[in-house]
Order: sequence, then C-alpha cells, then structure tokens
Amino acid sequence: MKHAQRQSPQAAPDAREATLRRLVREQGSAVTAFSGGIDSSLVAFIAHQELGPRALAVTADSPSLSRDDLALARELAAAWGMAHRVIRTGETARRDYRANPVNRCYFCKSTLYGELATLARAEGFAAVLNGTNRDDLGDHRPGLQAATEYGVLAPLAETGFHKGDIRALARQLGLANADKPQAACLSSRVPYGTAISPELLARIEAAEALLRALGFGQLRVRHHGDVARIEVPPEDFPALLARREQIDAKFRVLGYAYVTLDLKGFRSGALNEVLPEGA
Repeated sequence: MKHAQRQSPQAAPDAREATLRRLVREQGSAVTAFSGGIDSSLVAFIAHQELGPRALAVTADSPSLSRDDLALARELAAAWGMAHRVIRTGETARRDYRANPVNRCYFCKSTLYGELATLARAEGFAAVLNGTNRDDLGDHRPGLQAATEYGVLAPLAETGFHKGDIRALARQLGLANADKPQAACLSSRVPYGTAISPELLARIEAAEALLRALGFGQLRVRHHGDVARIEVPPEDFPALLARREQIDAKFRVLGYAYVTLDLKGFRSGALNEVLPEGA
C-alpha cells in the first residue's frame, strides 16, 4: 500500500471519511491493533461499524503499555460493543528490544504484527489494520518497516488523515477518547542505548501516574538514570512549579535523585531529537 506525499491535494473531511469506510469495508474482515489511543480507536470503531462480527480489535498487553491505557482499551471496547481481545506480547523478553537500539520500535512492532498476522491466519481474518496516520510518516518510526513486512494496512494514512483530522472525526462520531492526550509506549521515555526492563518501565509509569493524579494531562517523564526529566506543555509550567516540592518528594521515593523540568515543554518523540540525520 503506497502513501501519497503529504503535500498532495486532500479530499474534504466528509469525503475522506467515506473513503476510509470504503477501504475498511473492502477488506471483508480485519483485525485492528488497538491500543486505546485515538488513532487506533478510530480505525477499530470504523471497522466495527463497517464489518460487524468480522472485525476484531486486539490490544497487546505488555510492560510497555500502561495499566491505565489497557483499562481504557477494555472500557472503550465494552462501551462500543465491539469484539475485543487482549493478548500478551513478549517484546520485553527479546534481547534486541531490551538493548534499546535506535530501531527498538521495529522489534516491538514485529513482535506485535507477527502475533496479529498469526491470529488473522488462524481465524480467517483477511487483513490486519493499524492506526498509522500521515503525520507518522515524517517521523522516526522504525515500526513502519515491520508493518510493511507483515502486510499491515494503514487506512488512516492511506486516506489522508492527519492527527487533527482524526480528532475531528472522532468528536463527530462521539468517541469518548477523541481528545485523549498523545501516549506512546513507556519505552519511548528511555534514551536509546539505555537497557529496557519491566522494572524500569513500571517506575516510569508510576512517575507519570503521580503527575496525572495531580491534574496534569499531556506529559512525559523521560528517564535519565537518577534524573527524571518532566515534559509538560509550557502553559502547565506554573502549576507544576507550584508543586515542585511535592513532586520532588514523590519522585525521590521512586528512586530519582533529581527532577528537572524541560523548558522546551512537551513534544512527542523528544528523544529522537539527538539522532543523527537519516537514523
């Protein structure tokens, strides 16, 4: 499946929705990789509407997925009445994943898509879908290679959806998570070359849960040894600094000796900023 360039003319939003629905419907049956994020949620929801019992949303449960996101995926599937299955994936047991190279995401996605492809073959599903959108195509995304290798289809990217388009359609369809903050796997908080372990991921998850309990939504806690680097949108700086002593004390309990605020603010994929050109 080839993707048009971002600068190509785009259809009107309603036309894109019709095209998206037709593309999904044409598969006949499909398994959707469903994380609970808005991108995969929209694909899973459309597949459920268009394919009915021939659609299955599958969530990969592993230490790299936060418990909150796992619970959300279950809640959404139940609320929408769509077929949903949770499977255990073992990427954190892979040595090449745990070493955390710059293409770590490839090993994660190859594990996931391998499992989904096997499931699809065994149960007679014609396609495997994911939530990749047009904005993802310009980022450092080694997982896209794994998707290509396993023949995974990206209906959002194929039909011209960017992140803003996805949220707009999700709101129109009444999806409860239309405005859910961006969430990547917990391993994305760890600098490349620093080994990944389930224990480390649990520590990061606990740190982010503490901040959410204090009312912060869009955030990341980047792990740098005994330093926790917090990213929140600049407009949240005053609220975070007002609670700096409380946050510092809680993070020390988790094992962080130092807590810093990234003055650039939240941005997705911040750890990719240090990668050499073309990495």
